[in-house]
Amino acid sequence: MFLRALGHDCVMATTGREALEIAASRPIDIALLDLGLPDISGYELARTLRSTRGRSVYLAAVTGWGDSNACARVVEAGFDRHVLKPTSCKVLREILTIAEARLTS
Repeated sequence: MFLRALGHDCVMATTGREALEIAASRPIDIALLDLGLPDISGYELARTLRSTRGRSVYLAAVTGWGDSNACARVVEAGFDRHVLKPTSCKVLREILTIAEARLTS
């Protein structure tokens, strides 16, 4: 709701496979991904999006997993940012600002 209130077109997926179907059917600039999905991991989802979209999509892991292993795996999977839940509107705005700047440069 917050992102829509800022004027963004948002689509939500509840599984990794659903997210991949959405990504295959429309342009995506920013993806906020949980790591613990019911079918495939958020790490695998990020790797797949990176392999198909390259750096044209900004990937943020928004998760409750903040241990050092999770942090290392986030970097390895190609995420641009790692954010712990619950996150704030301020952090979401930062993600949008950084992603939009990178995507327009």
